[in-house]
Amino acid sequence: MVLNPVISKLVGKLVVLASASPRRMEILRNVGLRFEVVPSRFKETLDKSQFKTPQQYAVETAKQKALEVAKRMPFQHLKIPHMVIGADTIVSVDGKILEKPVDKKDAYRMLSSLSGKEHSVYTGVALVFCHEKENEVDYQLFDFYEETKVKFADLSESMLWEYIDSGEPMDKAGGYGIQALGGMLVESVHGDFLNVVGFPLNHFCRQLDLLYNGSKLSSSDSHSTLILSQPSPDHGPGSSCKRSPPASPAHKVKINSEQGDGSRTPVNSLSNKTSPGKSAETRRAMPLNVTEQEEREPKREELQRIIQLMEGFKASKALFTASNVGLFDVLRRRPELDAAEVAQELKASVRGTERLLEACVSLGLLKSKERPSQTPVYKNTSLSKRFLLSDTPFSLRGYIQHCDKTVWPLFSHLEEAVQEGSNQHQRAFGKTSEDLFQDAVYNNQEAKLRFMGAMHSIARVTGKAVATAFDLSRFKTACDLGGCTGALAYEFTKAHPELTVTVFDLPAVVDLSEHFHPRHTDNRVSFVAGDFFKDDLPKADLYILARVLHDWSDEKVNILLNKIAEACTPGCGLLVSEIFLDGDRRGPRRGLLQALGMSEGRQRSAAGYSLLLEGHGFVTARARHTGNVLDALLCTKA
Repeated sequence: MVLNPVISKLVGKLVVLASASPRRMEILRNVGLRFEVVPSRFKETLDKSQFKTPQQYAVETAKQKALEVAKRMPFQHLKIPHMVIGADTIVSVDGKILEKPVDKKDAYRMLSSLSGKEHSVYTGVALVFCHEKENEVDYQLFDFYEETKVKFADLSESMLWEYIDSGEPMDKAGGYGIQALGGMLVESVHGDFLNVVGFPLNHFCRQLDLLYNGSKLSSSDSHSTLILSQPSPDHGPGSSCKRSPPASPAHKVKINSEQGDGSRTPVNSLSNKTSPGKSAETRRAMPLNVTEQEEREPKREELQRIIQLMEGFKASKALFTASNVGLFDVLRRRPELDAAEVAQELKASVRGTERLLEACVSLGLLKSKERPSQTPVYKNTSLSKRFLLSDTPFSLRGYIQHCDKTVWPLFSHLEEAVQEGSNQHQRAFGKTSEDLFQDAVYNNQEAKLRFMGAMHSIARVTGKAVATAFDLSRFKTACDLGGCTGALAYEFTKAHPELTVTVFDLPAVVDLSEHFHPRHTDNRVSFVAGDFFKDDLPKADLYILARVLHDWSDEKVNILLNKIAEACTPGCGLLVSEIFLDGDRRGPRRGLLQALGMSEGRQRSAAGYSLLLEGHGFVTARARHTGNVLDALLCTKA
């Protein structure tokens, strides 16, 4: 009930939770708070020895999480939040801070140290309010913490290892989750139970009531810091970002010119200094109104941005063409050729080749070298050497061919796809999507190899990031469902020496897998032919679904997940690797653009995948944004 008066004040304002924790999301949603989820990218590497108390460490970590999101959103999400909520939960016993265990041994160490003792659970919370001005954004920060005392029973070795083997400890501060199986370890709780789950709801509600109804916002307060100032994306010194946030009145906060007694200190500014001759007071001009915004001369950055969007397809097609004709391979064999020599190698016109070479230079794919009284010569850049040659370890040539021959024609009919809400295979190829799938897998050798080449190249580029995203030492056998050429499976065996992987895919795919791994002698990767919708799945401790779920309808996804759940015993793992959308479904761009292909499936956020898997008896241990093409989520069968 305490939140109800505050909710009305937040209507139309953008509230953001800087955490992907399903538990925090559930706690806040249960009291009716509407918010978007943008997980923080702050690396939790603060030196614990620099903090006098555990709660100071938790609060500082929460601050950094919230500030990272608050400062990133105007640039990457093109919007300015009203409030960002950051939180960090830690366990402290005998003066030591316990965070999330890195492996089973670490979990055992933590839980053993808690056995039979009382410990403290601290959650630090930071609330960052973003005040947008004409050219800048100021950040006002409030923080607090909550402590709850928890007493563990005396734990036997068998109970400890039974709990550790369940997989639940691996994403929990202190190595346990009180709201799930970890509750069996707890003898008593003194204080806020939800604080132990991950968020001190009562204290949060009281703090919001104080801030909004006690007029603490934009006024002097002992727990408030004003962080001045980050230039908006379209203005300000030191900013190289070219995107402008929308001028939505719902996200603008007018700052009171009375700034109090100086208890707030300017810190951690992106620009590191205020513009010359511009004090904190004089920068408080009201934003331009809408009419003035529309009539003003467009900024160069704005114009460049919109032109890039309008003409981006030309760059894609230039890349596709250069790759398809083998331009980069020619310049690898014979670097520093001129246009006429390249044309001769490609059996193409000199005029057309010269223009393609110049375009590739402008895109950073080639370098040109001027010669006195002669035409320039060309060679590959490091980018093209790494990704665009036909036989390098991280070659994307297979995926480029797939984009050119399959994705490009589909996107040529995007208007019809949007109007009808369905894919355009019939218009683009004269065949249904089912017929094309049959060609790609069974009927057409060229289409089959092109499809497998695309999957192989993406797996090679993303494989290590996915394979190393989590500690998988408790798993000994894995099954990569729809693993195609086995490229991802080989990355898993490289990263985890004790792991053996079975690749399970359609017979026609398995038959051609050796085409992509002619020299592999790793007997820890094997191939089994079958249809994961119809046939029994190979037995394994860990099942892997990489770039699978987004392609299929909810009905087929549920059929597949039911089969996996039936094959799993408690403690078995399921690793899902996809492009994870942000909680507000405003990014990343590649996932949202991919969805325009109108396949029968859909893109989801990490939280969306977690909820989907929970419905099949899987408990999410951890979701990780890898920074690569694909993200990863690890869950455990309850």
